[in-house]
This record gives sequence, structure tokens and C-alpha cells, in this order.
Amino acid sequence: MHAITIPEPGGPEALVWDEVPDPEPGEGEVLVEVVASAVNRADILQRQGFYDPPPGASAYPGLECSGRIAALGPGVSGWSVGDEVCALLSGGGYAEKVVVPAGQLLPVPEGVELRQAAALPEVVSTVWSNVFMIAHLRPGETLLVHGGSSGIGTMAIQLAKAVGARVAVTAGTKEKLDRCAELGADILVNYREQDFVEEVGRATEGAGADVILDNMGAKYLDRNVKALAVNGRLAIIGMQGGIKGELNIAALLNKRAAISATSLRARPLGEKAAIVAAVREHVWPLLTAGHVRPVVDREVPMSDAAAAHRVVEESGHMGKVLLVV
Repeated sequence: MHAITIPEPGGPEALVWDEVPDPEPGEGEVLVEVVASAVNRADILQRQGFYDPPPGASAYPGLECSGRIAALGPGVSGWSVGDEVCALLSGGGYAEKVVVPAGQLLPVPEGVELRQAAALPEVVSTVWSNVFMIAHLRPGETLLVHGGSSGIGTMAIQLAKAVGARVAVTAGTKEKLDRCAELGADILVNYREQDFVEEVGRATEGAGADVILDNMGAKYLDRNVKALAVNGRLAIIGMQGGIKGELNIAALLNKRAAISATSLRARPLGEKAAIVAAVREHVWPLLTAGHVRPVVDREVPMSDAAAAHRVVEESGHMGKVLLVV
């Protein structure tokens, strides 16, 4: 088969479409013939040499895919060869074939095209586990999403609105904010021109955001705490704004607030399977009913993954960029 390899870390040109051995499914695993994968920020970090795959994972990038089951490993039940699926991966999605633990498989939702289903597993699992399973967003509360036009952001907007929450987003252009509004965002903040603490405070009559989903890390830490409501929950899922920040403990105590920080890739198989099961139970019916949909900016041939990485690094896209076999 062919896969995107990274002989030496570097820029997008470090991604090489090469012939590699076919993987074989082991106990509790399935072999998926990949139709599409999607680009995530973690893939870019891996390409740059800053984010190695966890032990035992494929060396190829790619944290999600869609395709058809080509073979079942020992001990797998409930799935059949030929089933159309999408999958949460620890790596290996940038390839023609990938091995997946059966607990990380999802059926392609009714009404979603097979290729576009590749845009779902990573973002839905990230949003559902952080915003709902950890931060416990409830109907009537306000969610602030940084990077509202990203794959994570576009999904967070839709899921929060589906459960009856109010949504604030930050983005860097009017065009991106307009698209967020089309998805249901209520409070629109251009972070280049406005202070999100002030804008969220004004829109909530001083109450603040009950939950904040943050991809920036250190750069936004102090302002995120200021933007939180009393009993607010800050969920940090990225470090685009740095890894070291100063935390005002007194401000956190005064708001009786909580901060969580998670990554998905290195979690144990059991935790990933539990998240995927929760996603299938709670989110898949919303997709089938059309209340939530994947947002795909463009499709790029997988062999030209370098071009897709350039698009994502320039942040000119809306939603997900897919790699199509």
C-alpha cells in the first residue's frame, strides 16, 4: 500500500507519499481500506517533529479516517467486511489502509457521505469528551469557543446549540464569523479587533461564559479566567498560544471555577472506546436527523498532503480539510 511518511521532520515538503508494508489486524482490531482522512493540528506538530505517536501506534500521521472494513482480526464481533465506517485513530490515517481497535469504530451516519465522514471522529470525540463529559455544558448555559471556524469550533457550535446552550465564538475575520453565525453562534468576537472578555461580559450582562473551550493555552489563560462565570469550567485542548502562563489563583477561587486540560491521542484504549460509545449514543442521532453536520472546506488528494498542510497552517479554511485516497 501507499502512505504518507515523514523521513525527516520539517515543513510540508517533509510529507512523502511512499510504498510501505500493508498492516495486519491483531486481536480486537479491524483493517480499514481508507477512503479519506482529515488534517488536524496534531498532524502538523508530528510533521515538525514535536508530537511523536504514542507507543505501539502507526508512525504515519492521521488521527481519523473513513472507509470500508477489509478484514477482521481475532475476537472482533458486531462488524463485517464491507461495512462503511469512520474511525478515531492514534495514527496511520494518511494511508490506503489502517488498523483500528474495534472500540474506536463508528458506522457512517445516515445522510453523511462516506468521504465526509472522515471529518467527524476526532472533532466529535474531542468536543463531546471535553464540553459535555468533563465540563458538563447544560441547556441555557453559555459556551465560549476559541477558533470558532476550525473543525473543532464548527462542531462545538452545532453540538452546543443542539442541546440548548448559547454560543460565543472568536475568529479572525468577518467572513469566518459570518459562517459561525450560520452554524448557530450567537455572540461573534473578532479577536483581532475586540477583547473577548469585554464582549462576552457585555453579551451575558456581566455573567461570563459557563464553559470555555480553548485551543490557545498560555496566551489566553489569564483572560479566560476573567471571562468565566461563577462556577465556570475552562477546558484547554491546545497550546497554539504557548505552554507556560501565569494563573491567578485568587481569581479562580473567587469564581469557584475549574480548569481541565486533556489530549485524546495518548489516552488508553478503554477511555477512547468509552468516548466513542458516548459519541455514538448522543451525537450520531443528531447527525442522522440533520441537526449537526460535518463542515468540510475542501478535499485534497492524499498524495498531495503537503498542500493540505499549507492550507491548515495558513488558517484560511473553514472546518476540515480532507485527504482523499
